Amino acid sequence: MAEQHQSQQENEQTAEELHELKRIRREKLAELQQAGADPFRQVRFARDHHTVDIHTRFDELEGKTVRLAGRMMSKRIMGKASFSDLSDRYGRLQLYIKRDNVGDEVYKGYKKFDIGDIIGVSGEVFRTQKGEISVAVQELTLLSKNLS
Repeated sequence: MAEQHQSQQENEQTAEELHELKRIRREKLAELQQAGADPFRQVRFARDHHTVDIHTRFDELEGKTVRLAGRMMSKRIMGKASFSDLSDRYGRLQLYIKRDNVGDEVYKGYKKFDIGDIIGVSGEVFRTQKGEISVAVQELTLLSKNLS
């Protein structure tokens, strides 16, 4: 009986946390809309590659600018530079977002993005010091907010 009560409390806590997360995400959307940056008004983003293209054709694409779109699956902020993983229907790719490359306003906006948001990026293909194939983002567009 005590285990059942504890499990019910955990479920209620999880539901409350989920409700709070959804509330925060909707507030972020409202802020964007009030600032004139409604992500749901951006209906098209012309991509020219998928993540699998970058991995399979790295030698050909290294140093070239590519355009990708997908879901942001992670975000690691490290001061003036950050890393994210972009996922599309074919795979994942690491993004390197540097404030000096995208500008202060875009970088501030990126820091407010949520995991699961749909983004479009344009940037240069490169390999990190640790050997991971990545894109150094020069243009970043929020295409859709994750509200769930």
